[in-house]
Amino acid sequence: MDLGDITSKLGDVEHKAAGLVGGHGDQVADAVDKVTDFIDDHTGHKFHSQLEALDDKVEGLLGDK
Repeated sequence: MDLGDITSKLGDVEHKAAGLVGGHGDQVADAVDKVTDFIDDHTGHKFHSQLEALDDKVEGLLGDK
């Protein structure tokens, strides 16, 4: 598998995910926020900046809430 194949498969995943999210972007963003907060609390905030970056990325992909 080369980089082109990987990029193509990621595009397919993104398209399928967008279809699943549908009009529920707010709910997905809230769920991701709760999960990352849970992980952050249970890891002693060791990965706080990475988890916040993930939250920001998800919100960016889903658009403004």
